[in-house]
Amino acid sequence: MKKLRTLVTTALVIALSSLGVSTASGAGGAGARCSGGTGAEAPAARAAAAPVTVWLAGDSTMANPGAARCPVGWGSRFDALFNADVTVRNQAVGGRSIQTWMYEGNVSGTTGADGECRLTSGAYSARWQSMLNASTGMKAGDYLFIQFGINDSSSTCPRHVGPARYRQLMTTMVQAALARGAHPVLLTPVAALTCSGSTATRNRGFVNETFAVGSTTGTPVVDLHSLSVSLYNGLRFCPHNGDFGSGPVGAFFCEDRTHFETYGAQRIAGLVAGDVRRQNLPLAAYLT
Repeated sequence: MKKLRTLVTTALVIALSSLGVSTASGAGGAGARCSGGTGAEAPAARAAAAPVTVWLAGDSTMANPGAARCPVGWGSRFDALFNADVTVRNQAVGGRSIQTWMYEGNVSGTTGADGECRLTSGAYSARWQSMLNASTGMKAGDYLFIQFGINDSSSTCPRHVGPARYRQLMTTMVQAALARGAHPVLLTPVAALTCSGSTATRNRGFVNETFAVGSTTGTPVVDLHSLSVSLYNGLRFCPHNGDFGSGPVGAFFCEDRTHFETYGAQRIAGLVAGDVRRQNLPLAAYLT
C-alpha cells in the first residue's frame, strides 16, 4: 500500500510538474506573442523617432523662393508640416527639366538623331552628385521626392525631354535612391490654372510617364496634377476675369497663374502631405 501511495504521489507530482511546465509554456507563449507584438511596435516607434531627411528634386513650382516675393515653391513650405525629426533638403531649381537638373551645364542646345538634346558630357550636376554622396547625401531611411514634367515639354533644347528619355532619367533617379536604402516618391507636375468656363482643367504633360515609372519600379506616385486641379475647382477659381493679380486667384498665384504666392505654396504642400498620409507611407508618421 505504501509503495502504491508512493507511486501515485510520484505520478501526481510528475503530472503537476508537467502541467506547470505546460502552463508556464503557454503563458510564456502568450507573453512571447505579446512581447512579439510590443517588439514589432517598438522598432516602428524607434523608426518613427529616427531623424529622416526628405530630399526634393524638381523645378520652380517646388523650389525655395529667391529675393522676390513671388514665386514661392511648395517645397519651401513642406518642412513646416513635419515634426522636428524631419529635415527637408530642397534641391529644386527653377527652369529645369529632369535632364537639365541632372546634367546642369552638360546639355547642349542641339538635337540628336533620336530627337533628344545632346549631352556634351555624362557628368552629373553638382546638386545630384551631392545627393549621391555616400557620406553626406541620401542615406537609408531617407526620402527622395521627384517632380518634373513642366519645363520638359519645351520643344527646344536644352530643356526638351521626350517621353522615353523622361522615363529613363526618372528611373535612374529612383534606382539611385533605392540603391542607398532611400524611399523614392514620384509626383506628377502641379497644374497651372486654366479654365474652361467655370471648371479648372488639366494642362500638364508627362503624367502618364510618371505613373509608368511608378508602376515599373514599384514607387508610390502622388498625383499632384489631379490634386491641384481638384483644389482649384474646390476654391472656385474659375471662371475668372483674367486678372491674376488680385482676389483669391491673386492671393494664390503669381500673375503668371503658374507659380505660387506663399499661401498657394502652403496649400500645394498640404496636398502632397495629405496624399502621403492617404497612401499610408511610413513618412506619414512624422506629419504633425
